[in-house]
Amino acid sequence: MNPDPVLPLAAVEALAREAHAAQRDKAGRPYVEHLRAVADGVRAGGGDDEQIAAAWLHDAVEDGALTEEWLRDAPLTDRTKAIVLALTKRPAEAKEAYAARIRQTPGARLVKEADLAHNADPARLAVLDETTRARLAAKYATMRALLGL
Repeated sequence: MNPDPVLPLAAVEALAREAHAAQRDKAGRPYVEHLRAVADGVRAGGGDDEQIAAAWLHDAVEDGALTEEWLRDAPLTDRTKAIVLALTKRPAEAKEAYAARIRQTPGARLVKEADLAHNADPARLAVLDETTRARLAAKYATMRALLGL
């Protein structure tokens, strides 16, 4: 009996690029640059293919680029799906509950660490106004602390 086929990383990347094609980050850059940086950070941190796939998709459900229903039925491993769902913030969710879910989901912490590292990159923050830069830096520092990073 053969296991269900799983999308190769190149197909996951292509899917994520298409799903986020029209999206821009806070600095106006193509959002796929962030996804690439997170995937590269996970790879550099010793992450496996399931975590790298989750890195490409980590914001897809939260941003509405893909639905939870799509994710549930997607040709991905259960672990990749669990990581994506762990990283999907829910409306009005307390940051402590969000961090706890990430800590409790095997493989999710590394993906969030790479996400935070790219989000907090001084070069990325430098193009934002001071108020936004300070707010985001505090937000990322709080989440790093809650995750024990």
